[in-house]
Amino acid sequence: MASPSHGHFPNRPNRDRGECAGASSLDGIPVIDLDILLNGDAQERPRAIRDLGRACEDWGFFMVINHGVPEALEEAVMEACKELYSLPREEKAEYIAAGPKDPIRIGTGLFYSDVDDAVCRRDYVKMIAHPEFHCPAKPANLREITMEYSIHTRELLLELAQAISKSLELDGGRISEALNLESCFQILVGNNYPPYAGSDRVMGISAHSDHGLLTLLFQNGVDGLEVNHNGQWLLAKPLPGSLFIITGDQLEIVSNGRYKAVVHRALVRGEQTRMSFVSMIGPCLDAIVEPVPELARSAPQGMEFRGIKYRDYMEHQQSSRINKKAALDIVRVQHNILTCEGTPNN
Repeated sequence: MASPSHGHFPNRPNRDRGECAGASSLDGIPVIDLDILLNGDAQERPRAIRDLGRACEDWGFFMVINHGVPEALEEAVMEACKELYSLPREEKAEYIAAGPKDPIRIGTGLFYSDVDDAVCRRDYVKMIAHPEFHCPAKPANLREITMEYSIHTRELLLELAQAISKSLELDGGRISEALNLESCFQILVGNNYPPYAGSDRVMGISAHSDHGLLTLLFQNGVDGLEVNHNGQWLLAKPLPGSLFIITGDQLEIVSNGRYKAVVHRALVRGEQTRMSFVSMIGPCLDAIVEPVPELARSAPQGMEFRGIKYRDYMEHQQSSRINKKAALDIVRVQHNILTCEGTPNN
């Protein structure tokens, strides 16, 4: 990243620039070189921005390399989360009893998903990191590590938001301005998926899209993240040193449907524990999220979504059963469709 390193975790050295620029992994997942996106020359940067736009439009999912998040920091996050999960229940009791609106929650999710016809099972910790930072008191080093991680990843995601804005042929700060990303909402989520060798169908998280703008995810080397691409489920295998980026519902709204929120899910592996750690940014909680007017004016159908306060959208999505992208229906504009007789159907 362009910004200096925070804390005591040195940045991962960049590889040779251009090594994977505009490329894709063996399974076709786009790969974006953040160093070229931010620091490339007059020919490299526009090409990288176009590649980013295609990744958002065609996939809603991509990997970033040369991103500057220290590998040692990622490892420290995972180790601190392991320690948190292993704490006695009484030391986590206040967070286990927390409600959906509380800034820190620890729990075990166990429910049946109609969407995937499976039981979903995971341990998790959720902590709001911005505009105010919250963290469990134990383990002792968790606060310092996750605060540093939140800063690194928030800067990375905000830089991606600027580049995405340019890929839509807008000013680099246009999306940030529309969503008041200076006061963005950021949440960190640690997921722990214990192995399960039973015969019945068990998953980690069923098919869904994220309620935010952009989500960054890394895992402990055990694959399990699947994305839905062109109607097919694809197991995502990261390149060494890369991070996954997932586009969320708010990007679909603000881009007037040009960029789609990707549906994804997490599998449970039979023999190994899978862990992942997520950093997600969304608009300011009080921002009214709606399509950028410039994009709505140029669209054949005009505005595809009505405006909604992000706080209200998030509460609606989190109070509903997980069902792919159903939450977007509350803001989707239903255009009149003419039948062959010329009578509009709603």
